[in-house]
Amino acid sequence: MSLEVPFCDQYAVRDFLFLILSLFFLKGATKDMGKMLGGEEEKDPDADRKEEERQEALRQQEEERKAKYAKMEAERESVRQGIRDKYGIKKKEEKEAEAQAAMEQASEGSLTRPKKAIPAGCGNEEEEEESIVDTVMKFLPGPLQDMFNKK
Repeated sequence: MSLEVPFCDQYAVRDFLFLILSLFFLKGATKDMGKMLGGEEEKDPDADRKEEERQEALRQQEEERKAKYAKMEAERESVRQGIRDKYGIKKKEEKEAEAQAAMEQASEGSLTRPKKAIPAGCGNEEEEEESIVDTVMKFLPGPLQDMFNKK
């Protein structure tokens, strides 16, 4: 598609548009040219005050956010407590406290901590070995049983 301009050259229009776009993009760069060439930066006299205001606004937003989430968590906890009361469920912390109190009460007269129950199969290994030997001895002929029993 060609651009038909009746009174001027087509290339002149293209070059003119290119020049306008170039100036438009360079306009933003000219502000920073002084900095690039080693010139002094322009300091805003109100920069410190603006930065302090920005920091204060951030602090206020953070405090509002924390207050909002603390309020939401309090509402959730009240709902949870209502469910616990309704169904008679104890809080995990309360269960742990009761278990700890029971352990302390059981070990009041003792100088050592209470022993934990040993699960089945984790007992003395010697007893298990003896039971295996006894089982094998039952299946041996009589003279061999006598030989093993004498030792």
